[in-house]
Order: sequence, then C-alpha cells, then structure tokens
Amino acid sequence: MLVSQILKTKSLQDVVTVPPSMLVSEAAKILSEKRIGTVIVSRDGKAADGILSERDIVREIGARGAGCLVHAVDTLMTSKLVTCHSDDQADAILKKMTDGRFRHMPVVENGELRGLISLGDVVKARLMELAMEKDALEGMIMGH
Repeated sequence: MLVSQILKTKSLQDVVTVPPSMLVSEAAKILSEKRIGTVIVSRDGKAADGILSERDIVREIGARGAGCLVHAVDTLMTSKLVTCHSDDQADAILKKMTDGRFRHMPVVENGELRGLISLGDVVKARLMELAMEKDALEGMIMGH
C-alpha cells in the first residue's frame, strides 16, 4: 500500500501547523484541545520546518522543568525531519517509524507539506490490507 492511499482517508486540514515563535505552552494547549500528538512547525504554513510532539514537551519538562513552556517551539522542535513521499510504500514507512521510535511523519512533495501520517494510520491501513487478503484467500479456498 502506498502513502497516497493512506492520505486519501485524511485531509490536509487535519494537519495542524504552528509558527516557530509560538510558545511551547501555547502549542501544548493546541495539542490538548485538538487531542492530537504532534504539530508541524512551519514559517509559512506550507513547508515543514520542524515537528513538535507531546513526547518532546514532556521530555523537556522532565529535563529542565516547567520553565521550558515559555520558550518558543523552535527551541524544542525536531528540525531534522524524517519525511516521506506519497509514492512511498507504507511498509517502509512503518519500519522507519519503528526504527526511529517516532509516531508521526510529514508527507512532503517538492518541499511542500502534503499531509501527516501516524503510526496508527499505517497500522490501520495494513490491517485492512490483511483482511482483504484473508477474504480473497478464503474465497479461493471455498471456490468462489
């Protein structure tokens, strides 16, 4: 299955971007209100300059205390993004996410953000694919 097939079930409007200058506390509020795990940091709302997750915030609070909440998100964000393309295979993306121990990956085409896929999105798509394969095999065995 391709990343593009997973993206068809999602909307680019589902991707939340925040400016690099936004306070970490404001980003944390957005994460909480929208019940999401990650925001994309973007100067222009089109390019992915970084990514900030709940885990990033919690890790920093644990290391430096709550004072980090008054810093700009660009001080905590991951700026060396691991991204994918819409024509990438979902299995390869699943492996990258698992090996890298992260749960969200921006989909970027020609430098522009096209979407965001989560580990859950990929697992859900793979389970649907397995269910279809199972049904097809059962149909073949039963002679349908």
